[in-house]
Amino acid sequence: MKYTALIPARGGSKGIPDKNIRSVHGLPLISWSIQQALASELISRVIVSTDSAQIAEIAQTAGAEIPGLRPAELAEDTTSTEAVMLHAQQHWLSGDKDEVIVLLQPTSPLRLPDSLNQAINLFEKLQADSLVSVCESHAFFWKNPSEPHALYDYLHRPRRQDIKQQDKQYRENGSIYLTKATILQQYKNRLGGKIAMFCMQEQESWEIDSLTDLRIVSVLMQESGL
Repeated sequence: MKYTALIPARGGSKGIPDKNIRSVHGLPLISWSIQQALASELISRVIVSTDSAQIAEIAQTAGAEIPGLRPAELAEDTTSTEAVMLHAQQHWLSGDKDEVIVLLQPTSPLRLPDSLNQAINLFEKLQADSLVSVCESHAFFWKNPSEPHALYDYLHRPRRQDIKQQDKQYRENGSIYLTKATILQQYKNRLGGKIAMFCMQEQESWEIDSLTDLRIVSVLMQESGL
């Protein structure tokens, strides 16, 4: 298989202005994902899809390919990631049937040094069509505050250490997705066919959506020695 990293980074961000180029532990946020992809000998190309000339310049300096700017209509608040992936596949990717898109969201900058290679190796070992990264979750969820409903048996609250392996729950952490080009075309979705699940550590599973997240991730990155 041939692996191409795709990093989507639009210019507009309402929660944190210029989020994708904010400094995090000494580097623009997007540069972390670019560096991690470039460090993997299993990834042959690293492409950034953006509508912003400023992001494009920073990404190119970090070593990514910028084949062109994404159209403005694909950089709206309502634009799906799949629409961005399909645009990149149509215009910038090789079109080979053995191509696999490695989707890296820049808002998840903390990936330990071998995580990308481990995800790709698992993908190949399981002969998967797509892969989603997750982390184990011990949360007890409820829904509908007006009529509270527990999504677990609160009368028999399980202890963490007593939860059986088959009953453990995992949270999609938004960090790494792998998708065969043929699967993206067939399902118009990043996940389809035989799906593999790659478990990452909790510290790798922070997504930056707020200034609080940004501060926490900066500290975690420093403590991780990155």
